[in-house]
Amino acid sequence: MKMKEDTDVLVAASRPMANFSPVMTNSVSRQPFPTPSPFSFSVASTGWSSRPSIHYTNPGLRFLVLLFSFVSAITLATSSKTKNQPPSFTAYPELMYCFIVQILAFVYTSFQLFKGICDIFHRGFLIPDMISDYMSFILDQLVGYLIISASSVAIPVILQIEKDKPLWTAAIISTTMSFVTFLVMGTCTLLSGYKLCKRIIW
Repeated sequence: MKMKEDTDVLVAASRPMANFSPVMTNSVSRQPFPTPSPFSFSVASTGWSSRPSIHYTNPGLRFLVLLFSFVSAITLATSSKTKNQPPSFTAYPELMYCFIVQILAFVYTSFQLFKGICDIFHRGFLIPDMISDYMSFILDQLVGYLIISASSVAIPVILQIEKDKPLWTAAIISTTMSFVTFLVMGTCTLLSGYKLCKRIIW
């Protein structure tokens, strides 16, 4: 009778668990973890998506470019003494070139600023992220080159203008704002290059 009880105990101890599956354990352990995005990470406690400060720094820099390019262009446009007389900077092709470049920079930066604000609330609303990174990196360099070239050709013209004319003061202010615009645009280009490198390397 004692041997029978021991046998029953051994049989009960060797009985497999009904809810345990080694295949299920292996599939769970081998399940890959999701790869985090290089530009955002999720906060588990709140469930909200947090982004690096680059997404908020870029619109601020774009706004500065917008402001400085507007000041540079409006200074030349209001350089004439009377309202009936056309702006005096039109007599100089170099200053005219600088004015056109500042207008282009203003229009381009307005689009980038609007796109940056839209991306803060909803990414990829206007343009997909990958296309936007390539486009911003290329166009930022192009606009930056145009700004610095316009600023460079305006310097010899300033030396030719008489100092007692309003155009001389307007040309100096416009050229100074143009150089400042180039510095800020250069920073935007570095940020665009950083985002593009992060996307390629990741």
